[in-house]
Amino acid sequence: MADQADIRQDVDQFSVRCDLVISAPTERAFAVFAGALTDWWVREYTWSGPEALSELGMEPRAGGMLYEIGPYGFRADWGRVLIWDPPRRLVFTWQIGPDRSPVPDPARASEVEVLFLAEAPGQTRVELEHRHFDRHGEAAEGYRQALTAGWHELLSRYVATVDGHRPPLG
Repeated sequence: MADQADIRQDVDQFSVRCDLVISAPTERAFAVFAGALTDWWVREYTWSGPEALSELGMEPRAGGMLYEIGPYGFRADWGRVLIWDPPRRLVFTWQIGPDRSPVPDPARASEVEVLFLAEAPGQTRVELEHRHFDRHGEAAEGYRQALTAGWHELLSRYVATVDGHRPPLG
């Protein structure tokens, strides 16, 4: 079982890379990452906020949207699936600006790639790279720094969800 100490991070000027091994086959690791965002994503990291968020989702196909449903059923799209290759690989745009506002132009969005690699029977190495922070303009460096901590928290919650322990709300 992975815990916070097991998440290794490597950072450069324009990307954050995280690497962890979890006790689950690749199929489960992929399914929880892509199909159970509402269970592990930090609600404060959403446009809707912790009280108003109803759902986080990812349409399971290349070209599908990453979205949240918030107050009054309002849907906000915040990314697009570029590569959908279960249970091995997932790539999506991160169309959220440093101020948490939508970035409609995908050419100005960063990108997240997640690989799910069989490490041993019942174990999966998850390698995540959030790259192209330079596309976020002048605020790119601060945004990369914030998401270095942000991804550590998100992945800690993801691990807890894969392990069958629902993380606390918030």
